[in-house]
Amino acid sequence: MDDAPEPRITLHPHARRVRVVIDGTVLADTTRAIELRERGYPPRQYLPRDDVRMDLLTPSDTVTHCPFKCDASYYSFGEHKDVAWSYERPPENIGDIACCLVFYRGVSG
Repeated sequence: MDDAPEPRITLHPHARRVRVVIDGTVLADTTRAIELRERGYPPRQYLPRDDVRMDLLTPSDTVTHCPFKCDASYYSFGEHKDVAWSYERPPENIGDIACCLVFYRGVSG
């Protein structure tokens, strides 16, 4: 019997298409999302930058820190402040999310 505790954070391939639309503008469209599952939080889909319209996003001054994922940088779209964030240098155990973007719930369609 394995008594090892389940990791706090796990990464999984996300099988469905993910589209992010704000004010009728498609900001992201991918079938290559990585789903991050963290105990106590809803699953989040991290989208590769190649599938995100980075030319439409503006880096913001907002930075937050998570003790398990490190520092997050935020991005805005027009008047919509901090609609997405990215961990540029996450810990090695979740390194696959490096430079991917995750959007807040309610902005994806």
